[in-house]
Amino acid sequence: MNRFALTVTCPSRRGVVAAISTYLAAKGCNITDSHQFDDMETGAFFMRTAFVSEDGASLDDLEAGFATVSKEFEMDHAFHDEKSKMKVIIMVSRFGHCLNDLLYRWRIGALPIDIVGVISNHMDYQKVVVNHDIPFHCIKVTKENKPQAEAQQMAIVEESGAELIVLARYMQVLSDTMCQKMSGRIINIHHSFLPSFKGANPYKQAFERGVKFIGATSHYVTADLDEGPIIEQDVVRLTHAQSSADYVSLGRDVESLVLSRAIHAHIHRRVFLNGSKTIVFPASPDSYRSERMG
Repeated sequence: MNRFALTVTCPSRRGVVAAISTYLAAKGCNITDSHQFDDMETGAFFMRTAFVSEDGASLDDLEAGFATVSKEFEMDHAFHDEKSKMKVIIMVSRFGHCLNDLLYRWRIGALPIDIVGVISNHMDYQKVVVNHDIPFHCIKVTKENKPQAEAQQMAIVEESGAELIVLARYMQVLSDTMCQKMSGRIINIHHSFLPSFKGANPYKQAFERGVKFIGATSHYVTADLDEGPIIEQDVVRLTHAQSSADYVSLGRDVESLVLSRAIHAHIHRRVFLNGSKTIVFPASPDSYRSERMG
């Protein structure tokens, strides 16, 4: 049986869920998982429905017949084949913990993506990437050549057909132009402290102030640095007995975990942009089942 997911965003009104379920039933489909959210403040409705086609319907079959329903409810919708892996470009600088974690999860099938290339402004991880049979692109970035460097990066994205860019500790600020062009399709990760420490050696600053929690935030990239819509966050507790090196190690662990969770949610179309924030539906059993089978 073919496994699909339908994502829908539309104005909130009575009958949306009934129309979708009725349509899928008429097409010989069985719903296996469904989540929805009505934003009472904005009047927007969000829904993700996973289902199996028991009659062998294709994406084209499903799409063609849904046009009437979509028009009636003013939907922004998309059907997704659960077997199709999203093409991803990873960008990294000199901190390799997130890159190595993603490569491992990808290799064992825990993160079902198609990594079509890694871009870096340094050569540090060329061997690691090439050994995974993934194209590696080193593009140096300076103040003088930044527009040309970004043009090269975007050329790689477009030629590879990448649908998502992951900044796995890529330590360059992207231009407003690139952020707008790839809006909702660039995911970043950064540490989170309370209080906040910026500049050089934030973990050292946190250690010196006796911080008890280190966290990480993964979000979509916008022109406002580290202020895009948040996808995933987590924290780890620290004690006075731990060293500054422990702070760094634990911080890198939580960064890697949060980034992988955010990517997992995005590739399974569980994340919906809702103004300056996101709607993130929980993972369905189907997503993990399909990964084990793959």
